[in-house]
Amino acid sequence: MKKIIEFSVKNKLIVILFTITMLVFGIYGASQLSVGAVPDITNNQVQIITTSTNLSTQDIEQYITMPVELAMANLPGVKEIRSVSKFGLSVVTIIFDEKLGTYLPRQLISEKIIEAQENIPEGMGTPSMGPITTGLGEIYQYTLDVKREYKDKYSITELRTIQDWIVKRQLSGINGVVEVNTWGGYLKQYEVAINPEELQSHGITLIEVFDALKNNNSITGGSYIEKSNQSYFIRGDGNIKNLGDIRNIVVKNVKGIPILIGDVASVQIGHANRFGAITANGEGEKVMGQVMMLKDANSSQVINDVKNRVNEIQKSLPEGVFINPVIDRSELIGRTTTTIFENLIIGILIVILVVILILGDVRMALVIASIIPLSLFFTFGMMYLFGVDANLMSLGALDFGIIIDGGVIIAEFITLLFSLNSNILNQLQPGVRKIQMDKIAIEGAANMMNSAIFGQLIIIIVFIPILTLIGVEGKMFRPMAATFCFAVIGASIFGMTWLPVASSIFLTPKKDKKTHSSKLMRLAIKTYKPAIEWSWNHKKIIAGASLVLLLLGVIIAPRLGAEFTPTLNEGDFVIQPVLKTGTSLAKTIETTTKMEQVLLTNFKDEVDQIVSRIGAAEVPTDPMSMEEIDMIIRLHPPKKWVHAKSKDELADKFKEALSVFPGMELEFTQPIEMRFNELVTGVRSDIAVKVFGEDLDYLALKAEEISSLISNIPGAADVIVEKTVGLPQMRVTYNRQKIAYYGAAISDLNRYLTMAFGGETAGKIYEAEKGFDLVVRFHENYRQDIENIRQMYVNLPDGKQVRLSELADIEYSAGPAKISRDNTRRRIVVSVNVRNRDLQSVVKDIQNTLNNKLSLQPGYYLEYGGQYENLQNASNRLAVVIPISLALIFLLLVFAFNSIKETLIIFSAIPLAIVGGIVALWIRGMPFSISAGVGFIALFGVAVLNGIVLIEHYKELKENNRNMKIHDLIVNGSMDRLRPVILTASAAALGFLPMAVSTSAGAEVQRPLATVVIGGLITATFLTMIVLPLLYGYFMDDNRKMMFKRKTKVILLPILLLLSTNIQAQNGKPISVDEAVSIGLQNNIGLKTYQLQIEQNRVLVPSAFTIGKTGVYYGTDENNIAENGHPLYVVGASQEFNFPTVYAARLNANKIGVSISQAEYNKARFLLVKEINKAYYNILYLLNKQKHYQFISDIYSRSSEMADKQFNAGETTYLEKLNATAKQQQAIIQLEQTISDLNVAYNKLYLLLQTRDSVFVPYRELFPLLLTDTVIANPELQIADQRIKYESSMLNVERNNILPDINFEVFNGTNRFENAKNYWGWQVGVSIPLFFGEQKSKIRARKYGIQMAESMKQAYLLSYSTKQNELRQQLEKYYKNINFYTDSGKKISDEIIRFAEASYNVGEIDFFKYIQNLENAASIKINYLDNLAEYNNIVLELNYLTIE
Repeated sequence: MKKIIEFSVKNKLIVILFTITMLVFGIYGASQLSVGAVPDITNNQVQIITTSTNLSTQDIEQYITMPVELAMANLPGVKEIRSVSKFGLSVVTIIFDEKLGTYLPRQLISEKIIEAQENIPEGMGTPSMGPITTGLGEIYQYTLDVKREYKDKYSITELRTIQDWIVKRQLSGINGVVEVNTWGGYLKQYEVAINPEELQSHGITLIEVFDALKNNNSITGGSYIEKSNQSYFIRGDGNIKNLGDIRNIVVKNVKGIPILIGDVASVQIGHANRFGAITANGEGEKVMGQVMMLKDANSSQVINDVKNRVNEIQKSLPEGVFINPVIDRSELIGRTTTTIFENLIIGILIVILVVILILGDVRMALVIASIIPLSLFFTFGMMYLFGVDANLMSLGALDFGIIIDGGVIIAEFITLLFSLNSNILNQLQPGVRKIQMDKIAIEGAANMMNSAIFGQLIIIIVFIPILTLIGVEGKMFRPMAATFCFAVIGASIFGMTWLPVASSIFLTPKKDKKTHSSKLMRLAIKTYKPAIEWSWNHKKIIAGASLVLLLLGVIIAPRLGAEFTPTLNEGDFVIQPVLKTGTSLAKTIETTTKMEQVLLTNFKDEVDQIVSRIGAAEVPTDPMSMEEIDMIIRLHPPKKWVHAKSKDELADKFKEALSVFPGMELEFTQPIEMRFNELVTGVRSDIAVKVFGEDLDYLALKAEEISSLISNIPGAADVIVEKTVGLPQMRVTYNRQKIAYYGAAISDLNRYLTMAFGGETAGKIYEAEKGFDLVVRFHENYRQDIENIRQMYVNLPDGKQVRLSELADIEYSAGPAKISRDNTRRRIVVSVNVRNRDLQSVVKDIQNTLNNKLSLQPGYYLEYGGQYENLQNASNRLAVVIPISLALIFLLLVFAFNSIKETLIIFSAIPLAIVGGIVALWIRGMPFSISAGVGFIALFGVAVLNGIVLIEHYKELKENNRNMKIHDLIVNGSMDRLRPVILTASAAALGFLPMAVSTSAGAEVQRPLATVVIGGLITATFLTMIVLPLLYGYFMDDNRKMMFKRKTKVILLPILLLLSTNIQAQNGKPISVDEAVSIGLQNNIGLKTYQLQIEQNRVLVPSAFTIGKTGVYYGTDENNIAENGHPLYVVGASQEFNFPTVYAARLNANKIGVSISQAEYNKARFLLVKEINKAYYNILYLLNKQKHYQFISDIYSRSSEMADKQFNAGETTYLEKLNATAKQQQAIIQLEQTISDLNVAYNKLYLLLQTRDSVFVPYRELFPLLLTDTVIANPELQIADQRIKYESSMLNVERNNILPDINFEVFNGTNRFENAKNYWGWQVGVSIPLFFGEQKSKIRARKYGIQMAESMKQAYLLSYSTKQNELRQQLEKYYKNINFYTDSGKKISDEIIRFAEASYNVGEIDFFKYIQNLENAASIKINYLDNLAEYNNIVLELNYLTIE
């Protein structure tokens, strides 16, 4: 580093150019950054959308959703599958691992969609993927409005056509726009509205009308004709041009009279059946467009391009029509960006002011402050290189008070050296003085650079674990950690290059003057010196105060509550009213319009405009039913509000105003928050109580019960039950007997039903480039009631017609409204939003209430999701990340100081810093959140920096003044370092002050983080300057006498041993014996070896079909003369085969070989289960033994203390005192031995489990195990049986080997002379063994093998029976001993101890009799435990008995 500094100072021009270059690069990077409001926390997901407008909810689930889920379940990297099935719509959301990226999952799904399509019945819909967008994708929403004077000129259908064919098409071409979704209005169609009575009277069927339309709307071509050197291309134009063309199409000729479409139908402009609509500002229906941004696109750039294109489109719209923005994400981005830069600028100014006030040198303050913009633009450049977006989280936590700490140290020290050498420097010539100042700058920067870099390294290290976060919290906080590290690295680089150069150029040597700063510091020193003196003389009071602070933190922390992250105030509201299930779209539109009017009338000062989204859009990425509404409310700035002071209060006012609408449930949220919640967790609310099960009616019943149970819990607002049942239906149930009688087909009847009431497209009609569907359906007058369905005529195979009611039962019924599934399991959700309380405490109250008052049938269970799910995941990860951060700081300090003691002294700053953060949150009424958790992590690094400065100075003073008293060292050292400690702490704390007090947009997320750091630094500074010096003086005083004597060690030893055992054994999760067996079976390498052996033998099964080598030969045959008179040259090939039955016999033997290896695996598994059980219950035995020895040790400890007191009072002899001490030591040794045995037992268990996870056996009373009969499943007998089968199969192989082999040969003869020909030949033969001696010997050997295998099985059974009887006899012996203890021994042992203690305390017995009684009682308990352990071992031997 010194070389870098020296090079920089000697080459100032190069450094200045380097600095300018980095500044320019930073400015360029800042201009290219993707700017957003918040990080995009949407998980890596793909939606598969299938529309089938004619299918009911349960049919959608069965025929579409389930096949899609099944096809996608086995894709690599799938973490979760969610689905929603509604009338006519299936949306399956697949969550992938983030490592797969954006496009690989879509490629995998595109391949699987083909497989899913094959399992979906034809005509029921085609699955397609949703747009590549995220929760931040809805960047721009607008309505097509009409100026007041043109209100009557445009219908809602015409506005929809303008949106689809003008606005949408022009917006779709923008780079970064992935989809333009249309919502509301009527989709224009050419409608042939059939009059069924006319059809009946003319004897025409609906299908005939459809076919006539389809066959009379087409074009063709006939190539071309050449005439007079000109080509005339032939074009047959049969396209329908207008409504008149449709009316004149002939359906059928009846007795020579043509029946036209116009005779049986009304031909008109109609519209498609729709499942959604838009209303706005109480004015009724509107048409809305929704611009969706491509995932990972630059949001600010895309929004800017969209707005520019909108301005261009405005010019091309019909007169009076204009685009009215509803949601413009750039407004939120602008507000949050303003907040960020306001906080940064104010923070920078505060830091500069602090430096000026404390250092008292404006020039030096400006030199130090110059690092701030340089490191800021360096950060922008790095963010551009590494693709980090600029948003509230990535830039919102930058505190340049922390970042420039290193620069402060360097510049202050250089200034100090200039001041000390001012007399000499001022006497030198300007040129020489400049050279000398350069040397001083190099020396000063080099001396302090190590400390500066070390401090900055600690700051970086504490942020490294944050960079490892994954999931939602990773996406939220990784950018913040990255930018903070970029800024610190930039400050370090400029601290080594620019700062020494700037110091040598701009700082001047001058004597230390009594400036305002020196007065300020003198005041601080004057106040601090008596404080440290008083503290030195009252260490116990300071220690007590510190403990009180720690206790205060412990008491307050659980009362803070918790939430995932503070809710970002987006400035807008979303109210989600839910009407009665099955409410018609028209009624929903009417109700929504009235609600808008109520809000606009009563809250003019708060509400700017309202747009309500009803049901589903054209691309239904957010599937809602027709009774569900998203009411988006744009609010005026809060300073204009009259009726409320906060959004929570305004929400309550809105709810009260809308209470005039009966039977309506309301839920309040915000646009981005709602979309994030839905995409990330599958629900829109803060808390989701999910009930899983199969029966939808039972789920709905329990959901209503849950709603009633939790609706009165404080803080639980907007309690809404998901509408899953009660959808009104007109059900057509076909009578198969009548259908069979008439000879009809259900598929034909279904087509009639679909076409008549849903409509079927017969083609397209084009108006210039616009294309509209030509649809056939019944006239609206015949689509009003269930009677219309009953009276509909359908055609029969014989040409006659019959009413549909003759073939089916048609009646009203209720069906599922929506079926939601998580990972293929049906569920219903009770949604809860949290207001005026923290999230975690509300969930705890909900859980307690439901656990106590809710009962569910078997197979039904609860889970909790929503923001609470994110909180749980993040808390679990922080529980890992925070200890890692602390461990990294600890290790770095140990390496730096090479002393555990000094490291622990510095590390003690962290607990008090944590207390300060907790108290600060409590004072401000903030719950613990992930933002606060990250603040604590940042605080850890800052808290130890001042301790490092102080301890380093103490060590330096101690090294230079070895005879200095510890009191003088502490006082003088603390006074020396008061200024840098105050400077760094105040700069860091006050740098966060703007974030802590800001009320601007987005400040909600920054506030907890800044509050924690400021509060923690206050208490950490108190510790650094008061408590830490006392700790150093206490522990580092070489003359301090030992405070603990041998007796104390004796008392503490068993406690420390127990703690060490608990730390070793219980630093993990508790496991039952079944869980231990499961872990062992999964991980044991030895068992996996047997599995590999099975696979090895399975692979060898096809080797039964081994065929001999193929022979190839070439030669000449003088005996065979060709037709041309010359001998033949012959080439040929031969092959030998075993008799076919040989292969079958070998195959059978190989398969039995696999069975043997399977049986051997079963045996190994059997033995492993036994050993794990024995190891587990051995640990349980030792835990019981340990507890008993601890109990005895405590008794001996009390008796030893009593003996000491009696000896000091002259009431007993010295011999009794010695005996009491000896017995206590003996008890401690027994306890140590048991703990040692316990460690050995754990090692044995871990050897069997072979798991990397830390597990432990929880304590419970040792109990007798149950004896079971396992002889039937004995694996050794299975092996014996399989070996007999194997020997028999090998005998069969040897017998088949006697059979003849089969030979086959093919050859060709020719020569190279004139008129040569090819002569082909072949021959087949058999190889018959004439000498059978060898094969007969093999057969006899195999027979002996069978006899040996059978004998071994019989011998095993005999040994098994003998061993079993022997173990049962031993079991009976131990069983009697156990019964003695349970019947009377335990009571006797307890009574002996109780009476012995009472008698000894009142002096009825002496110490020796007391000890004798205690040992008798202890031996009863220990003998019981030993007997019970042996009993359990024998039970396990019998349950898993094998004879090796």
